[in-house]
Amino acid sequence: MKDALAIHRWLLAHQVHHEIVRLPRPLARAEELPGALSAAPGRCLTVTVFEVATRVGGEAVVAVVAPVSAGPRPGAVGGLLGARRVRPAPAHVVNSATDYAHGLVCPLLLPASLPLLVDDRLSAAAGPIFTATGERHTALRIRALDLLTLLPGKTVDLRLARPGGSRAAVTRRH
Repeated sequence: MKDALAIHRWLLAHQVHHEIVRLPRPLARAEELPGALSAAPGRCLTVTVFEVATRVGGEAVVAVVAPVSAGPRPGAVGGLLGARRVRPAPAHVVNSATDYAHGLVCPLLLPASLPLLVDDRLSAAAGPIFTATGERHTALRIRALDLLTLLPGKTVDLRLARPGGSRAAVTRRH
């Protein structure tokens, strides 16, 4: 499993300013970051992994990065992807697809084979944001712009579901 040290080393190798923050209490999931850090929920990120059944019968696993204050709705993800079924992935699927602990997935160092959607509301964030590190006792503090620059995913609008969606959103990464 990936952890704060792996993230820290990777960010140092890429010369990205960041901080690994020691939390005052352990987390069970990323949605607890605002309370643990006394930070606004819009400044804390969560990575939600979904199992997606496409209209042509394919199955996929997709990760979505969004603010804790506006977590992704399965209907919005399904509408965007044109999927017939979208549901949160069970813990064992999250663990194997991301190599992070379920509920504490960091958006960095995800496998290249895992499609990643990034909520476009993150583009408006200025200053530092916080995300889980895969560990219960730490969080990553990084500038929003730096994180967005590092993420290989596709930026999408998850506010509204789109009928028909786009299969390309599941397969394309920039």
